[in-house]
Amino acid sequence: MTSSWQAELDELARRQQLAARMGGEDKLKRHRDNGKLPVRERIAALVDEGSFIEVGGLAGSGQYDERGQLKDFTPSNVLMGRAQVEQRPVVVVGDDFTVRGGANDGAVGDKLIVAEQMAHDLRVPLVRLVDGTGGGGSVKNIELKGHTLLPKLKAWPYIARNLATVPVVSLGLGSVAGMGAARVSAAHYSLMVKDISQVFVAGPPVVERTGQKIGKNELGGSHIHTRNGVVDDEVASEAEGFARARRFLSYLPSSVHGLPPRSGVGREQASDPSLLRNAIPKNPRAVYKVRSIVESVVDAGSFMELGRHWGRAIATGLARLDGWPVAVIASDPYHYGGAFDRLSAEKYTRFIDFAELFHLPVINFVDIPGFRIGLEAEQEGVMRAGVRALTALSQTTVPWCSFILRKAFGVAAASHQHPERFAFRYAWPSAQWGSLPIEGGLEVAYKAEIEAAADPEAKRTEIEERVRGLTSPFRSAEAFVVEDIVDPADTRKLAVEFANLAAPLRVAGVTRFPYRP
Repeated sequence: MTSSWQAELDELARRQQLAARMGGEDKLKRHRDNGKLPVRERIAALVDEGSFIEVGGLAGSGQYDERGQLKDFTPSNVLMGRAQVEQRPVVVVGDDFTVRGGANDGAVGDKLIVAEQMAHDLRVPLVRLVDGTGGGGSVKNIELKGHTLLPKLKAWPYIARNLATVPVVSLGLGSVAGMGAARVSAAHYSLMVKDISQVFVAGPPVVERTGQKIGKNELGGSHIHTRNGVVDDEVASEAEGFARARRFLSYLPSSVHGLPPRSGVGREQASDPSLLRNAIPKNPRAVYKVRSIVESVVDAGSFMELGRHWGRAIATGLARLDGWPVAVIASDPYHYGGAFDRLSAEKYTRFIDFAELFHLPVINFVDIPGFRIGLEAEQEGVMRAGVRALTALSQTTVPWCSFILRKAFGVAAASHQHPERFAFRYAWPSAQWGSLPIEGGLEVAYKAEIEAAADPEAKRTEIEERVRGLTSPFRSAEAFVVEDIVDPADTRKLAVEFANLAAPLRVAGVTRFPYRP
């Protein structure tokens, strides 16, 4: 049956068809030749099949003839809408680089704001596919508008509000600068595609005016920003990035108003727990692979590391224990022996803020000899970052469980658990702790005695052996300095008990302080 509104329905279908062309065949081909998927295919690869419902698909710039009839149509540079990921609702917003290089034209600003509003008000995660959009549009816009724009981040209040409310994932999928770069970094989890995506404050043409002539990957590639903490991770392909985004969201509630969902499958242990008895070398200077310890304790295959390439004195990530999602922190002795440098302290702060925001109990595997020392550490201001980390810890309310694997010295080691609330705390027999390591403290505490001895080195050795005999964790356990020393083989059993006791203690709702990206 022909509708009386058939002309309007035909007009709608025509406009939808024109919008689906995106930037046109030539630009789409160029986009693919650069190793990138068009935005509509990106969305299809990310979300559950057939679940995407576009919002604002008719926004753009129409070209009309003298009679006011539509001749052609250039769609907006941004696509957005609702979809599902693993059968859970999300909002997806993606830049279309094939239309004006993703510059801020064609209702981009308004659509970005509406996408942020939609995620916040529906209390569902937001996934950004970022490929080019800036904040004020291209330079060509000056001629088109007849004036320049005073920078005003109209979208930022919505971005900041979402960081305190719903999980936000940003995928850097091309060269992004200015506001586009900010949108990548303003997320709970962000990633870049190696050799294809770049993030800059300003790109090479602008930077060249400062006298630095440098290629875009050398200026802002993933090898830079996944090492300095601007972006969390790098992947080898867009497909890998979409898979990591889906996996990240699986550990989290849809918003702070819910609780992280328990998995109904995959609750078995990865390996023989007795192997943990040999995980820590007898030589206190020898390194070991802490990720193997983590993977032996959590549910098999459940550990998803976040930010592996920055703040490397600690490994952080998401995992499950008996199906319950938990946040994992683990000292990595391969980097400064596990001592906190500035980036590690900043990573620690951001991660426990994240755990607090989404009501994730924390499992902490501790081997901290202190803050990094020396001239470079002092110059980078490690103490300021360390103080922020300790302050963030004192603000947490989520359940906490620490396993002291080896060292716990100085102010930095105080970060192993909240100083006032009850926390589960266990030490392995390999643990040792104190205000500072014996090796360094002897030189200060016994300086006069050592220097006055006929054989200073022999005296130093004598004192060290005497004092070291008092540093056994069993002596501390006698004084109830530590609650329990445990067989490493029992670590998973104890961690699972913690996760099950912690689960009913989690409280949904807005946190006392907003998330700091």
